[in-house]
Amino acid sequence: MPPQPPLDSGPSPGPLESWTEGGLACGHFGRRPYLEMLTAMRARVEARARNEVADVLWFVEHEGVYTAGRRKAPGDLRAPGLEVIEVERGGRLTWHGPGQLVVYPILELTGGLRDLHAWLRLLEEAVIAFLRGHGVEASTSKLGTGVFVHGRKIASIGIAVRRWVSYHGLALNLSPDLEAFRKIRPCGFEPERMTSLAIEGAGTCPEPGAAARDLAALLVPRIHALRARPPSPLPTEPESSR
Repeated sequence: MPPQPPLDSGPSPGPLESWTEGGLACGHFGRRPYLEMLTAMRARVEARARNEVADVLWFVEHEGVYTAGRRKAPGDLRAPGLEVIEVERGGRLTWHGPGQLVVYPILELTGGLRDLHAWLRLLEEAVIAFLRGHGVEASTSKLGTGVFVHGRKIASIGIAVRRWVSYHGLALNLSPDLEAFRKIRPCGFEPERMTSLAIEGAGTCPEPGAAARDLAALLVPRIHALRARPPSPLPTEPESSR
């Protein structure tokens, strides 16, 4: 990989905290506006595709915002006139805001990471392991991509892929105000299906910076392990996936 400061080509000001986990640069940016991070993420993707920068994991809380992926449906919006930012990730309509930890892995997909189903499963497995470490038993569900606790959704996943660089990522509900979901049908569900670690963990919840470090420690070894596997035969690059 090209030599460089670990978090260049990122948003300004830089992260509140930066560290290296298993050779992968990580940054926790605190609370930032969504469009600021989206612009920086798109620029980073292009730079990564040109091999000018290395892989990174960005962790952030957003100011309250609604975003719609490529699978959005007309009935997803329950409050007329609500401002929604349309983006290139997979998935439908969701909310990001305080109390929710958003993870943006901006990675070149090589080796087994080009199996996008395996890449999505990796993200789910890391979140499940994180929640288990905080006393919450979670799982995947035939209801859809993401992580669920007894049928209630605690983490949503939506990625995009451009020139074999993955971006967007996952959103884990630590302790958000779930009332924000009532203006939409999040991920196509009724808002009552959404939950959080603060609820499922009987009120115990790490602060976002600590959660970012814990989750990075679970993500990075899995990323290295999947990347070390041979790619699927003749993988076809999608423009986005959920």
